[in-house]
Amino acid sequence: MHSSVGQYVIYAIPVLVVLGFAVIARFDRRPVVNRARDGFFERNGWPVAIYLLVAVTLWSVFMIVLPLLSMIDLSFRPKLPPPQWGSPRDIYTLENYRYFLFGSTTSTDSWNVTHLKAFGLTIFVSIVITVLDFVICYPIAYVMAKVASPKGVRLMLLLLIIPYWVNEILRAFAFRILFSSGGLINLALLKLGVIDQPVDFIAADVALYAGLAYAYLLMMMFALYNAIETLDRNLIDAARDLGAPWWHIHAFIVIPHAKPGIASGATLVFMLTAGSLAAPLILGGPRTLWFTPIVYDRFYQAFNWQQGAAYALILLVACVAFVLGVLKLFNLRLGEIAR
Repeated sequence: MHSSVGQYVIYAIPVLVVLGFAVIARFDRRPVVNRARDGFFERNGWPVAIYLLVAVTLWSVFMIVLPLLSMIDLSFRPKLPPPQWGSPRDIYTLENYRYFLFGSTTSTDSWNVTHLKAFGLTIFVSIVITVLDFVICYPIAYVMAKVASPKGVRLMLLLLIIPYWVNEILRAFAFRILFSSGGLINLALLKLGVIDQPVDFIAADVALYAGLAYAYLLMMMFALYNAIETLDRNLIDAARDLGAPWWHIHAFIVIPHAKPGIASGATLVFMLTAGSLAAPLILGGPRTLWFTPIVYDRFYQAFNWQQGAAYALILLVACVAFVLGVLKLFNLRLGEIAR
């Protein structure tokens, strides 16, 4: 495909997608009870409304849309010296995506096992960590929202937030020290007689998975807490008075009500885990396979920005597919997870 024609096609795709979503949203609206009759400008005032519209538009265009379009455009271009950019050799091609699949821009004789395995493992582990964070956070969020007193909620929030005042990189190094052969966990297990010699948690990727699960715990916690807090307590009391066991109350009352919060938390945790770079570099073992360091290497080790853009776009597509899958699983619309 010629460069000038292909460029118009690439830049037109997101515009068509946005228009498509706008049309769907226009003709597929759910009724809203007690919706304010005043418009956006009446509620906020003209100066504030204009400021918000301009600020959001500029932020979206310059920080999201244009960089994304640039990455998409770059991912379909061959690696060429700067003087040849825009030359007849600078055409749109699929060689960067071919390299991801086959490890070569020309041959398709064998699969690129290393990169494909790293990509698959990253997606799978990100899903597992998302589920793990939900299992850890749901009981705590429920206690905070429906059981604890206001003073207890404030104390629990403080205890949850204080550890995150420490920089993410420092937390990752702390986890590495904690899970090292001479770390606190190995020393405790040795003292208790559970093990005879230190366990290499770093090489087994236990430290990496624990660090990733901890790093984004609050994303799931606050999403669940905000969703469960809006549940009418009378529904729980009525179910308990009618003899419903505790697991019925959670399975058929609390969790269905909290579906938007679960979807929102799962989306945030999955995307941040799949795109994490510092934790895999610090906590990963010598044989650790994680996709984001490979993307980083494409940019700053191989100096192949075209390939790096293609790899980053593949990861982005996987994250978008996960979000759509979560929405389908919980039967939600995109706007509902932002409530």
